[in-house]
Amino acid sequence: MDTSKMIKAYCLKTKEKNVPMHDAIINKTAKGGYIALGNDGKGNKMSAILGEEKALQAIKDGVAKQGF
Repeated sequence: MDTSKMIKAYCLKTKEKNVPMHDAIINKTAKGGYIALGNDGKGNKMSAILGEEKALQAIKDGVAKQGF
């Protein structure tokens, strides 16, 4: 799988940086920002705060689903 377009985040459990996020779902926060929720492929939950441009591009590229 091509991981170049995938959302990358920090995994708190394994302390790894720039881990590709699998099964990402992008939601809107209460203040209007965007947050991506997913896992690292091993079952560990991950989340990342995104800007509007990056969030909408991830949905358009098909690497994340729209949850709002």
